[in-house]
Amino acid sequence: MQIDSVNSIAFLTFPSGTDYPRLTRSALQSISQLLERILEESAFRGVVIRANESSFAAGADIEELSQLDGPTGRQFAAEGQALFDRIAAFPLPVVAAIRGFCLGGGLDLALACHARVATFDSAFGHPGGALGLITGWGGTQRLPRLIGKAQALQMILTCERIPATQALTLGLVDELVAGQDLTEAAARRCERLALAKSGGHS
Repeated sequence: MQIDSVNSIAFLTFPSGTDYPRLTRSALQSISQLLERILEESAFRGVVIRANESSFAAGADIEELSQLDGPTGRQFAAEGQALFDRIAAFPLPVVAAIRGFCLGGGLDLALACHARVATFDSAFGHPGGALGLITGWGGTQRLPRLIGKAQALQMILTCERIPATQALTLGLVDELVAGQDLTEAAARRCERLALAKSGGHS
């Protein structure tokens, strides 16, 4: 992950040159370290976790998962859960800026954020069921809270991908924008959340 700052908003962006960023163990550690740095610097009003030029996170790395046994698998799940719980409880607003795919663990990450802004070409889903896997980073809990149990079960059990317009209708995302407007829209929403947290005082 790389970090940039725009008007006191920290942008954590998935690496360029990767069509479908994966949430490897090192990626989770990078996000955790950057969040710690943001808190230590005390110069930021909010955080945007942003897709690269192609996509938001498309889940964990299947090759990495295949190397895990029972104990290491549980540890990996616990690390992701701890990070996403931290994001959900983060003292600054955290907004997901989504384009392209937002799947599996990537959707879990977006669900842990306080708001989600997406482009019209985005797609959302939990495809792990097709591989006999179930998301292990809190999505089974956060998704039904956000869109209702019936719709969440539909997504998880059928492994279907939800297009952006349907995601907006379901309440899975808060706003849809054109691709070129994603960064500005996410920053704007982050600023509004920060203002609300401060009681309306800048």
